Amino acid sequence: MTVLSREKIKRNVKVSDKYEAIRVVGQMLVDAGHVPEEYLDYMVQRENDLSTYMGASLAIPHGTNEAKKLVRSTGLAVAIVPEGVEFGEDQVARLIVGIAAVGNDHMDLLTSIAMLVSDEENMDKIMGAQSDEELLSIFLAGVEQ
Repeated sequence: MTVLSREKIKRNVKVSDKYEAIRVVGQMLVDAGHVPEEYLDYMVQRENDLSTYMGASLAIPHGTNEAKKLVRSTGLAVAIVPEGVEFGEDQVARLIVGIAAVGNDHMDLLTSIAMLVSDEENMDKIMGAQSDEELLSIFLAGVEQ
């Protein structure tokens, strides 16, 4: 099973709030078999405990430490929200990357994603991707499989 695939990418997503955005990426992780449905509640709990907004229009929702036992395989899910969604005061995310990770994979993934989007040119490419395939190739080039 691949960490990121075409089925785990959604562009032009419209959401009413951060919780809906979290559930969009979380559901992709569930549908791909990385985690069971109950992982979504842990993703919401994590957000309530500590915001997953990383800055630079990026949020990386993931489960709590208790949820790690539920993760079947490491995976990413990507949602582009062109209009943005508020994750906190003056914290608007347009790129939502859901993570489910086995063991310590999450630290490597967080680092890779942060490095990828910290490059403004990469973020422009991500936000301007014209197809899911283009978006997938940008991520695969920047995030180790």
